[in-house]
Amino acid sequence: MRPNRPIYLDNHATTPVDPRVLAAMRPWWEENFANPHSVEHAMGRAAEEAVEQARAEIAELIGAEAREVVLTSGATESNNLAIKGAARFAVQQGSERRRIVTLATEHKCVLESIRDLAAEGFEPAILPVGPDGLADLDRLRQAVDDRTLLVSVMAVNNEIGVVQDLAAIGALAREAGALFHTDAAQAAGRIPLDVEAIRADLLSLSGHKIYGPKGIGALYVRRRPRVRLAPLFSGGGQERGFRSGTLPAPLVVGLGEAARIAAIEGMLDAGRVSEQRDILLRGLEARVPGIRVNGSRAARVPGNLNLTFPGPVDAQGIMQAAPGVCVSTGSACSSAAVEPSYVLRALGIPEAEARATLRIGIGRFTSPADVDRAAAALAEGWRAASASGAGE
Repeated sequence: MRPNRPIYLDNHATTPVDPRVLAAMRPWWEENFANPHSVEHAMGRAAEEAVEQARAEIAELIGAEAREVVLTSGATESNNLAIKGAARFAVQQGSERRRIVTLATEHKCVLESIRDLAAEGFEPAILPVGPDGLADLDRLRQAVDDRTLLVSVMAVNNEIGVVQDLAAIGALAREAGALFHTDAAQAAGRIPLDVEAIRADLLSLSGHKIYGPKGIGALYVRRRPRVRLAPLFSGGGQERGFRSGTLPAPLVVGLGEAARIAAIEGMLDAGRVSEQRDILLRGLEARVPGIRVNGSRAARVPGNLNLTFPGPVDAQGIMQAAPGVCVSTGSACSSAAVEPSYVLRALGIPEAEARATLRIGIGRFTSPADVDRAAAALAEGWRAASASGAGE
């Protein structure tokens, strides 16, 4: 490794492609580049077989059947298809259920999908979370009734890393006769997932969050009892009619290989990453008195730290003073926004403190040396940013 390379600690934004994933994809660009839907000839059939093998590997990761996996361009498309598709199909069938229940800390694409449906006559119920970022199950139970069509709750929050009680939420939705969707982009490969155990009807995945390629994802769609969706766009009717368009065989193969590796090595990764997270936190706590972890510490995904630095200081100033460490202030999907994180605001964190908060994501390829260097660099960045802020 290059001695002066940046320390990458932004694994919630994206993960590097595992070399084994890259090796699995390469032949499908260079040697067999056929359209996997061109099954009239040998190369097309070979590409189709590779796609179906990948589909089976994705299904294995979440305890599903291969035929329940719909391939998409990523979790944003999967979330849109799950939420809008379920709602619009219900209307087509004459259902009177109109309520869609979610949390205020969900990913932007979930919140915006639900807000889009409000213009179509649906009733959004966007519930607050506790100071620890977790859903209030009693409040959720009160909101989910015989008017509820869908409950959508993220498995692992992409900013604060908290793990929701999916089994309890899934049971609650099932009892009310509502569908249960979970955005599991940040959960897959980091915590165990089983669609039967959590009673999920719909579950979204993304390749680039599990050391696979960007531009590919999947949506689990339950077959028994059968979940029906209206497609988002028209076309050739691929993917059981849910998602038309030519499948990118190399990317699908990459997602399949990433899922295969995650199923085998995920728990080993989790143990190592959790240990490195704790070492990094101890290093920062020793150097930065008053630093605070946001979100539940107990119900937390391995590798995540969401840290508020004592002020007066700004997170952007810390990052500028520590350019050798790649971290973020929150979701990459919202990084262009100038306002502080809406997730942190939902936890009741004041604006000034939200602006002094960094998200850290440790991953499969983070080394012990990276952790030690990052703790020192971020603490020094905080001191420099604090001195600059105090002098203004």
